[in-house]
Amino acid sequence: MTTDVVVVGGGPAGAFAATMLARGGARVVLLDRDAFPRPKLCGDTLNPGGVALLRTAGLAGPVERHGLALDGMLVTGTSGVSIRGTYGDGLVGRAWSRRHLDWHLVEAAAQAGVDVRTGVRAQAPAVDRDGRVMGVRVRQASGATEVVSARWTIAADGRRSTLALALGLIAHPARPRRWAIGTYAEGVEGLGRFGEMHVRAGHYIGVAPGEAGLANVCLVTASRDQMGDPAARLWRALRDDPLLRGRVARARQVAPVITLGPLAVDAHAVGVPGLLLAGDAAGFVDPMTGDGLHIALRGGGLAAAALLDTSPRADADVLMRLRLDRRAAFGAKLRFNRALRSLVSWPMGVRLGAVGAAVAPSLLRQLIATAGDVTHSTPGASAA
Repeated sequence: MTTDVVVVGGGPAGAFAATMLARGGARVVLLDRDAFPRPKLCGDTLNPGGVALLRTAGLAGPVERHGLALDGMLVTGTSGVSIRGTYGDGLVGRAWSRRHLDWHLVEAAAQAGVDVRTGVRAQAPAVDRDGRVMGVRVRQASGATEVVSARWTIAADGRRSTLALALGLIAHPARPRRWAIGTYAEGVEGLGRFGEMHVRAGHYIGVAPGEAGLANVCLVTASRDQMGDPAARLWRALRDDPLLRGRVARARQVAPVITLGPLAVDAHAVGVPGLLLAGDAAGFVDPMTGDGLHIALRGGGLAAAALLDTSPRADADVLMRLRLDRRAAFGAKLRFNRALRSLVSWPMGVRLGAVGAAVAPSLLRQLIATAGDVTHSTPGASAA
């Protein structure tokens, strides 16, 4: 039986979209190749905008009960400049592992009436003779294949989206090309209520406090040197860094190292007739600004709204609605993120950025506010 919407990908964008659609009265099937809970390489931080979005949807309870409160960001540069910026006005982000967050959102979708199916791998979009997407061809864990038919499909299956790639909707840009190496560690000293971004020539290092005193550590680099041993590459960067080497001297890795790349994804459209993009499949930028989860959640919500609210629901109307909504929600934000990732990929840009932060720390405070999606308060900051 044809369902209203099939959502491919049970991450934050897909699960949130599925929940909103089911609450709006749609019959929804949510597919994911993994069983939940499952590990996921991520900074594990929800900025204040992301927390507010979940709160509005009635989904923030577990995040606020179990997630570690974050007051802002600490950004350091190569010249020793260090800027600590708070979100202000009592606003906080939350650090909660993707293992827990994704499971919570998938369970919320199931409770809303979504038919959640795991262990199912998307193989290709199912297209009718007129070229319209009419669902997805999948492979079950048993090896059996079938077509899950739907009036609309949402591709939320990540940076290497099988569906978006098959339809020519996304591509990895030639530049910048970066790879991320991340893990969890215990014994990292000096953790507080701040996410950290340490920008260096050629790479940057993210450090985020996590549950049970663990730290989420991640290296993002444009160089593929020594990628044969990513754990050694990550720990060498940490222990060679003048600001971090003392803090990680007694640290111990407690989880496997995960590597992703190339990171950036450019989307050429928001979808095609019968299919919409959401999450990383709709475009992905480097995680250095800490706002990836908010963008994913909001993008999933916009895709759901385009299907629920557009009348009449002609393909062109739905696609136009989503295109305009994403432009209004993310246009300035994504331009800011792309400019920032280009700046830090240029050695002179890193040096100029460090000088600018030292001379005018208010500029970096504004960066932190932008990254936190703080729209109704002015964050405070201190420079050291």
